[in-house]
Amino acid sequence: MKRFAPLLAAAGLFLSCAFASAAPLLIDVRTPAEFAEGHVEGAVNLPLDTITSSIAGVAPDKQTPIGLYCRSGRRSADAGQKLQAMGYTQVRNLGSLDDARKSASGI
Repeated sequence: MKRFAPLLAAAGLFLSCAFASAAPLLIDVRTPAEFAEGHVEGAVNLPLDTITSSIAGVAPDKQTPIGLYCRSGRRSADAGQKLQAMGYTQVRNLGSLDDARKSASGI
């Protein structure tokens, strides 16, 4: 059950966004080199070490639904905490790149 938690969280994000009539902003918090090797279609690359200084450029509204992912889910969890501390209210950790891809294609 524990391994399905990221998928359930991702499904929750997409369903909540559907009801809010707003598509989630997908953010890949990996390095630019990792992003170049492959990413979810439509995702924006904001590496963890720059996310607090660059988020306003892609999501000025702190009510924007945001889905975060990385290689394993650890960096995206860190990024989510940083964004929530900045006042972003609809932030979800989608987990790994594979989990985010599965969620994006399954909904």
